[in-house]
Amino acid sequence: MSQAQSNAYIIEIHDRAAGIVTRDARGFRFFSSERLFDSLEGRQFRSAREAARAARAVLSERSRRANSPFFAN
Repeated sequence: MSQAQSNAYIIEIHDRAAGIVTRDARGFRFFSSERLFDSLEGRQFRSAREAARAARAVLSERSRRANSPFFAN
C-alpha cells in the first residue's frame, strides 16, 4: 500500500499564515505570505517541520525585539 505525501503545506504560527512550503527535488521551498516572514522567502528546508521551526524563530525574535528597551519608541 503506497501512501501519497502532499507537495505543499501551509505554515501557520500562532494562527498566522507565515507562508507555504512546496516540495521540490531538494526538499521544501518557503514562500512567505506575510511581510514578517519575508526573510525566509525562497529558502530551502529539508522538511516542512524544519520550515515551521524557522518561522517560529522569526516570530520569536520579532517578539524579543519588540519587548527590548533598545527598540522602544
